[in-house]
Amino acid sequence: MRPLSALAALTASMAATSAPFAVAGETPTAAAPAQASSSGAGAVFSVVTVPVVKSVLPLRPASTLPAFAAEFSNLATITRPGGWTILSHEAAWAGLIKASPANRQAARWAYARSQIGLGRAAEALGVIEVMRQDEPDILLVPSFQLALGASLTLLHRSPAAVAALSGDALANNPEACAWLMRALAESNQAASGLRQVRCAIPALNARKDAARAAFLLPLAQSAAVLARPATIVQLLRTLPESDPAANLLRGRAALAQGQLAAGRLLLGRAARTGNREQRLDAELSLLEGAVARGAVPRDAVAKLRRIRYVWRGGDIEARALLLSYRLARQTHDLRATLDAGATLFRYFGGGNDLPTLVPELQATIADVLAPDNPMPLDQIAGLYWDYRDLSPAAAAGDLLVSQFADRLQAAGLYARAAELLEHQLLVRTKDIAQGPLSARVASLFILAGQPERALAAIRATEANAYPDTMLWDRHRVEAVALDQLGRTNEAMAVLQDVPDGPAIRDEIYWKRRNWSALIAAAEPTLTGSETMSEVMQAVILRYAIALAMLGREEALARLHDRYNAAFAKLPTAATFEALTAAIGTIDPATVSAAMAAIPSASPAGDIADLLDAAPARSGPPG
Repeated sequence: MRPLSALAALTASMAATSAPFAVAGETPTAAAPAQASSSGAGAVFSVVTVPVVKSVLPLRPASTLPAFAAEFSNLATITRPGGWTILSHEAAWAGLIKASPANRQAARWAYARSQIGLGRAAEALGVIEVMRQDEPDILLVPSFQLALGASLTLLHRSPAAVAALSGDALANNPEACAWLMRALAESNQAASGLRQVRCAIPALNARKDAARAAFLLPLAQSAAVLARPATIVQLLRTLPESDPAANLLRGRAALAQGQLAAGRLLLGRAARTGNREQRLDAELSLLEGAVARGAVPRDAVAKLRRIRYVWRGGDIEARALLLSYRLARQTHDLRATLDAGATLFRYFGGGNDLPTLVPELQATIADVLAPDNPMPLDQIAGLYWDYRDLSPAAAAGDLLVSQFADRLQAAGLYARAAELLEHQLLVRTKDIAQGPLSARVASLFILAGQPERALAAIRATEANAYPDTMLWDRHRVEAVALDQLGRTNEAMAVLQDVPDGPAIRDEIYWKRRNWSALIAAAEPTLTGSETMSEVMQAVILRYAIALAMLGREEALARLHDRYNAAFAKLPTAATFEALTAAIGTIDPATVSAAMAAIPSASPAGDIADLLDAAPARSGPPG
């Protein structure tokens, strides 16, 4: 038994898409499909009533034609191709023109049946739809269901055709089985299509060679997908030996069965008598057979590249891509593997190999980013960027990219690392996780000399609610970017709520040689023990330089008296003495030497490295 739900769904679908007239600015409400509800072991179908949309324009009136469905259902159901009685063009049109209301549906049926027999599916489907509009009950007539399914199959609307041909009334009907078999094969339901063969045999045998081939070739393709070469040979045994399409499939089946000479002969015949597509198919089939046997031709890669270049789209390109991908994996060619695999995935959905293709491509991306990959880092970065959509998902993929960004940063390729992580930030990372990553991306852009992009990374992720520690990290980097863009007043405002903001502020003043601001900010205070850290030494020595630059001799004397004892036992004692000496005794050479001797430790911590990324500038804050 075939499910009633398929026909019910098709009926509702056609009703929903065939409203006679549509009112401008208003969408009529379609009849709802039958809904199934189950209770216990049985299912009950009920019809949902949908209110009719009122319109100011007249809709098509209900048909006043006499009912034809009852008469139609009493006619013999079509079970063989001879049921599609062909009329001459003049006779078919004359029947429609001269038809009276009493026999108009019958004339339409004769026309539709003739058009199916001639293979004119669009004309047949148009008439079939008019018949259904005028008399919805006609969908219950088996021959009408068959005509609808045949028309849809000829138009390659396979899913709808399968639904139309799957009603109970067409079960065990040879003609219906033949069309259903073809529709299933063309909708990639290979196994289901092959199950219809036994039922379809009488209808297939009633067809001549060319007509029979239209049904058998798609089915043989299905058998090829299922790797059943013996079934291919059996299906095609009645087709002429001169048929190039049949010879292609026979040749591939022979190669799969180990009959090399026969396979090459059949493929050679197909190449000589077939069209351009079939010639390329024959060449590709020979390559596929050779690779399957492990006898890869030396020029296989070049041949596949040429086939992919001269023929785009369809089964040939998909097969050429798959074979190129497999060869590239065998030779561990990462670039070629990603090139062929990504194209197969992006434009062909991966085909039947999708379940294995995706994890294999993800593993290849991992190999590309692996530390032992001998390719130069910039080439690896470019390769990953081209195929970043194939990166492993979730945490595993993020970790790979983060580790590779570390390697780029260590090599000084800051811009590459920043762009890599920026993609992660804007595409893959969400909510609070954007906090630390945005600070890192902005830092890398600053190191790359692109403060405007650093600021953009911060601004693009400011909508989230971050904890204070994340906010402070973001503000520190934001302040550096603003300062590098000459917006120092804004940078100072951003640092107001940051715990170590004053230290970063002083570092900015020092880098900008803003001596007056550095002095005005705060006089250094020695806290705790008299043993000074390198950071405290740097702060006091910088303060001394600022005083010297501004000629503050009295302040220098006080600074000397206050910290002379603390510096006496330190390596920087001579520097301190030179910088706090009388103003007249300090010359530029002394100042330069003293500045070079200042400890490299900065009160701004790691932020000082970012500030070092910009050239020193003088002048008051902007």
